[in-house]
Amino acid sequence: MNAAVLGQPIAHSLSPVLHGAAYRALGLEGWAYAAHELGAAELPGWVAGLDETWRGLSLTMPLKEVAFEVATTVSGTARQTGAINTLVRRSDLGWDAHNTDVAGLVESLRHVDHGGSATILGSGATARSALVALRELGVSSVRLAVRTQPRPETVALAADLGLAAAAVPLTHWALDPVRLYVSTLPADASASTGAFLGETGSRFDGATLLDVVYAGWPTPLARDAAAVGMTTIGGLDMLVHQAAEQFRLFTGERAPVDAMFAAGREALGS
Repeated sequence: MNAAVLGQPIAHSLSPVLHGAAYRALGLEGWAYAAHELGAAELPGWVAGLDETWRGLSLTMPLKEVAFEVATTVSGTARQTGAINTLVRRSDLGWDAHNTDVAGLVESLRHVDHGGSATILGSGATARSALVALRELGVSSVRLAVRTQPRPETVALAADLGLAAAAVPLTHWALDPVRLYVSTLPADASASTGAFLGETGSRFDGATLLDVVYAGWPTPLARDAAAVGMTTIGGLDMLVHQAAEQFRLFTGERAPVDAMFAAGREALGS
């Protein structure tokens, strides 16, 4: 059986490492998981050419929105967030679409005492997944810290979820401290974001930052956050937990999460 992660760029993806480790841990010798470089315009044609041996696809940027074009059914979470990161083969060879990023975020943050409020850095597809996850975890108010203006669909989702939401400039993300921060910014965009922490002159003991970036951990943002007292959670946590849900959807088996974490840490040299 075949599965793969698709996106552009894709060479950095840890998904083959995580899924491969899970196959080995459970002795699923008939399964293979690869990575394929694919742009948004290429996705429909590429998916249409897959034979019946294909059981699942993991999707990363820039495919999470164009995937609606190839989905036969769309889960409520994927429709709500406007983002698909998982396609699961149906018996009629169609595709069921899911968003497992939400599950990954929920599991990564379940233990965090957030006090009902959170700040999200960014407002794209991953930020929308964060909104749904935070609502599930009991957060009632959020700030969206963005460079210019938040994406309208993200603001609309916050309203649909019943969240009290406000937008602030990214330069002000650390003002009016809360207990939970979730950075959905890509690595290059977040590299200098931690500098704004130092400008506040405050300590953030008792606060938590989850940075969805998993490569080069700790990231510059995570180092800056730790320096002012924050507890930091790396993107590997979210990545493993969302991959574990994908694995279950693809294979029907419960994912060996410990084996996946071990493989991920080894690949990252951490």
